[in-house]
Amino acid sequence: MQNRTAYSGGDGPAQEDLDTQLTVGLASVVSAARRRATRDGDRQVDTAHLLHGLLESDPAVRAAFDGGPQVARLLGYLVQRSIGYGLQWHGTVEDSGAVPAVTEGGVPGWSPAAAAAMDGALDRAHARYATRAGCLDLLAALVDDPESRAVEVLRRACVDTARLAARLDGESPGQD
Repeated sequence: MQNRTAYSGGDGPAQEDLDTQLTVGLASVVSAARRRATRDGDRQVDTAHLLHGLLESDPAVRAAFDGGPQVARLLGYLVQRSIGYGLQWHGTVEDSGAVPAVTEGGVPGWSPAAAAAMDGALDRAHARYATRAGCLDLLAALVDDPESRAVEVLRRACVDTARLAARLDGESPGQD
């Protein structure tokens, strides 16, 4: 069986097992992020690709922000990635420094920060005794890395990331 998410983190689950640990919604976000990275000519899925997928596909993620104008501003920055904003990222590997840089044995096709965010989403789900990580788990994991591309986009769109993190810590991510 081929894994539709195509992710396998370091000591985490094997590729075949990952689908069983993601909600349907999060698996769809991961697939969309991979397609976006490929379409944009990026070598790796990064945290901004994941954020874009979350905002486009999950109403609960959009509801975590301060209303429609803020979400529209975020999507505007993310859409501009390949035509202006974010061009400095093109062809580079996202390494926020939150995790040690991986030169060998990393997750193929994933930036170190994106792989860490996926692992963080799984850890967050397991911490609340859930069997599957959901979209809000991934959003919280993205916000936890202050040096990631996703957080850079959030800050440029005037999102108070500390407030967002606190809001996400108070919410219980739902299952699909």
